[in-house]
Amino acid sequence: MSAFAGRTPVSWGLEPSGVALSLPTGTRALALTFDCCGGPGGEGFDRSVLSALVRHEVAATFFLNARWVRANPAVTRELAANPLFEIANHGTAHLPLSVTGRPAYGIAGTTHAGAVYDEIMGAQAELKAATGKVPRFFRSGTAHYDDVAAGICRALGLVPVNFTVNADGGATYPAATVMNELLSARPGSITIAHANRPESGTAAGLSAALPRMIAQGTTFIRLSEAPPV
Repeated sequence: MSAFAGRTPVSWGLEPSGVALSLPTGTRALALTFDCCGGPGGEGFDRSVLSALVRHEVAATFFLNARWVRANPAVTRELAANPLFEIANHGTAHLPLSVTGRPAYGIAGTTHAGAVYDEIMGAQAELKAATGKVPRFFRSGTAHYDDVAAGICRALGLVPVNFTVNADGGATYPAATVMNELLSARPGSITIAHANRPESGTAAGLSAALPRMIAQGTTFIRLSEAPPV
């Protein structure tokens, strides 16, 4: 990480330089992604999300935080074993990814390059141990990054990925809004929602949207099928 020491970030937020927001130009499918964040109030699993995806044979990518994996080892293995799905890295402690400690939503970010490394690679090791697979994609806790931290992520061999469509507003949207956000997604989009909040409107909105999307000819892929760059 010495190559990044002393670098000053010039962009911060959901869309800093170096973070992929969509699939490659020309991709005809879209990618559904679901975060499982862990921590207080976030260690649940919304099995209705899984049921909707399996019922309609819809592919998706699950970004798992290490805290959530520790709380849900059996579900982690279940997701990893299902060929519809792939597992991605959602960090070790669900921190914004920064080299200056910059916060998001009141959560302090990582404070230097070494802490960025730990936030990414701690979870990478736990996910490999839990699933036998090495994730290719990363999303930070809160989905906030600075450009230096995003560069570190890429130097470690992972693509930092955010989203084109925020489908559930951090698991706060009612089902009707989730449905409408999903229906707004176009080919090449990456959507974000959450699978760790069974009390939210996410599963009901997803269940309502999927039949309509499929009827409209929408196709769904895992991120690795059209890797964002």
